Amino acid sequence: MARKGKKFIYYFGDGKAEGKGNMTDLLGGKGAGLAEMTNSGVPVPPGMTITTEVCGLYYKNNRKIPAQADRDMLINLKRIEKSTGKKF
Repeated sequence: MARKGKKFIYYFGDGKAEGKGNMTDLLGGKGAGLAEMTNSGVPVPPGMTITTEVCGLYYKNNRKIPAQADRDMLINLKRIEKSTGKKF
């Protein structure tokens, strides 16, 4: 089971990213690349990266997303909505 307080979702947008380009083990290649581009000033639409750990936990827990990751996705979806002015 996932530890409470662990970071499962990394937001990027508005010129800042929570992740870094060297975090490929955790964010995957695409997530790390998006973080690096965002932090370097490349205009990247806002989004979120779900960590590779969530994928592993999903399969270990009978294909159920950890509750904390699910909550964090909703929180970050709200951030994306606020940044874009759109509702998803």
